[in-house]
Amino acid sequence: MRRIKALLYAWISKRYMRDCTSYNSLEVRKNCRSKAQARAVFAQHGVPHARGMVFFLPWRVGRVVREHGFPLVVKPNVSGYSRGSYFPVRTRAELWRGILLAKAWWPTTVVEQYLSGANYRVLCTGEKLLSVIRRYPPFVTGNGADSIGDLIDRENHVRADMKLHPVMHPIAKSAQVLAHLKKSGRTLATVPADGEYVELFHRVALAPGGVVETIDKSAVAADNAELCMRVVQMFGANLLGIDVIFEKGIERSHKTQRCIFIEVNSRPYAKMHDYPRYGKAEDLSAHYAELDRLQIADADIF
Repeated sequence: MRRIKALLYAWISKRYMRDCTSYNSLEVRKNCRSKAQARAVFAQHGVPHARGMVFFLPWRVGRVVREHGFPLVVKPNVSGYSRGSYFPVRTRAELWRGILLAKAWWPTTVVEQYLSGANYRVLCTGEKLLSVIRRYPPFVTGNGADSIGDLIDRENHVRADMKLHPVMHPIAKSAQVLAHLKKSGRTLATVPADGEYVELFHRVALAPGGVVETIDKSAVAADNAELCMRVVQMFGANLLGIDVIFEKGIERSHKTQRCIFIEVNSRPYAKMHDYPRYGKAEDLSAHYAELDRLQIADADIF
């Protein structure tokens, strides 16, 4: 049976987790699999996190709306790369649509508070931050002359010239992008004003063209860095990718602003730290060499 599990895990890793790190034991990975598990640990240790609920029967979601109101986030309890996530949810109609989309990925669903702010992935051990990146949804910036469609083409050329593909994806002129532009009364033919920020989709994931910016670790507030490292220790992990939102930025203490720890990734996709659209790529090879020397229990099975 163990041989079968090892073969299956090898196939899953190759098919779905290429370039994801593998520095945690099976026990740690099991404890990090669902968003509900992460939220329970956050609550136990007083880590700021989104309030909400996990449910199977959709009609139970009314309690979250009554307690927290809108906006909300809807997402599968188990997923990766923002698959099945829907936000910001501002109406009951959007809430039910989001639940249907989330349940296409996983039978149990998370509905929780939404915080608009700066979205980060913190790659760290229990002793130090390895890398911090800020993630943005796909966007273009107007110059007062070119249409949104032309600005997308220009941005995609820049990404190609920087050799960011295939880690960072080109921005597609997809139905999703057209629908998102329509919400703000725009089309691909719209000419934004000089300096105007135009969001092209709501998710920060790489697949729809999300943007990565390297953040100088020395600029991270000391207590924010300490809290992230403490989260790794809470899970007994060697390395985690922590997803967290700060209302005013990670450079300011979490004690002076709203902050939500979203989830932890026991096998984070570390490759995106190597290909930022903004900022300088960091050489993390020394950190990985140190982690490679660890003896990981049941590293080859799921």
